[in-house]
Amino acid sequence: MIENIDLPQAINAAGVPATFANESYGDHERNTFDIWLADSNQPTPLVMYIHGGGFIGGDKSRYYDSEDWVRLLDAGISIASINYRFMSEPPYGILGSMKDSKRCLQYIRANAEKYNIDKTRIACSGGSAGAGTSLWLAFSDDMADADNDDPVLRESTIISCAAAFSTQSTYDILRWPELIGIPPYQNPEELLTIARVFGLKSAEGTDLFAQTEIRSELDFLDKMTKDTVPFFVFNHYEGGIPTNEDELHHHPLHAKALKDRAEEVGAEAIVYAPAIGIADPSGKDVVEFFIEKLV
Repeated sequence: MIENIDLPQAINAAGVPATFANESYGDHERNTFDIWLADSNQPTPLVMYIHGGGFIGGDKSRYYDSEDWVRLLDAGISIASINYRFMSEPPYGILGSMKDSKRCLQYIRANAEKYNIDKTRIACSGGSAGAGTSLWLAFSDDMADADNDDPVLRESTIISCAAAFSTQSTYDILRWPELIGIPPYQNPEELLTIARVFGLKSAEGTDLFAQTEIRSELDFLDKMTKDTVPFFVFNHYEGGIPTNEDELHHHPLHAKALKDRAEEVGAEAIVYAPAIGIADPSGKDVVEFFIEKLV
């Protein structure tokens, strides 16, 4: 177990400490998670929360004060909250960060008996970077490696459902201009940022559009099919022309793009983006969504 004195004690909004805090799921110092186990004699569903922060900041304490956690635990659903390495660390780029979240999911599955978790009823959720990672996991094919020497990596990465708050629509950022309605990227600083997201040190002398392998892997919008697991999206941002990076990264048109794609392929989605008139007729909130899909 790794102790981290820089973070607050893992206590939720009801004053209940984590059943297990700072559990280690890998070799990196940020490969840790906290888990609150629902009171049950039988294996329980789990929602794994992935924090935001642009893949350069944030930590697993982000949702300690969430009232949703209290409601989920009362409904018999366990909660995990995880850390992951940042994109500025080897192997560089956001795929390394997302693969940490993938490994944590697999680690919990590999240790399902210890945590009293039902491996067939696991969901992921988060905001911003954590939201996009949750959807990347939800829309990707099973990434289990049956022949890997590491038993953790042999575990399935398929989840039951996902919920995303202020999410991006894809991490192939070169698609954002068409989705959000902004001019194509030309500024050297913007191109450098995209290169680093892709795991490249520089954009100079590099045709970012030709980076087809990493673009395809990061384009979870394109990964969505009719067989995609149910997902929930909520975006509280205003619409219009984005005036800064925060508004661009969290623009409600990202939610619309996900809704449009779900309708196109026939995937099950609940999407809310009030500023641009998107609401779901069910009126369900995220806790109701998780209870319906997991319990």
